Amino acid sequence: MAAKLKKGDEVIVISGRDKGKRGRIIAIDRKAERVVVEGVMRVKKHVKAGRSAQGATTGGIETVEAPIHISNVMYYDPEAAKAKKGDTTKKIPGTRVGIREEKVEKDGRMKTVRIRYSKATGKDL
Repeated sequence: MAAKLKKGDEVIVISGRDKGKRGRIIAIDRKAERVVVEGVMRVKKHVKAGRSAQGATTGGIETVEAPIHISNVMYYDPEAAKAKKGDTTKKIPGTRVGIREEKVEKDGRMKTVRIRYSKATGKDL
């Protein structure tokens, strides 16, 4: 499945324990179809005690973001969220992402450029 989301996109979680939370994508694992979103799916991680180069002790319990499945997030488009505010059928202000190809002339040659766009508003992302 081709993932239409990129690192740095703002997404909203549509299912799971953090449903409704928004955040930016930190990392994407396309092979496992998982994304890491900042502030979402925070888990406790036990880190073994050690010493840093300056001699300070490290380790303990840290809170980090865990990966979630890419199907559980949706691109967040603020314009689509405003447009759908009065609509009672739409519960989450997310939008699907589409890709269209356009022919553009660069350096005297015709090149095909892939452009991502919001399916809710039709505007480029």
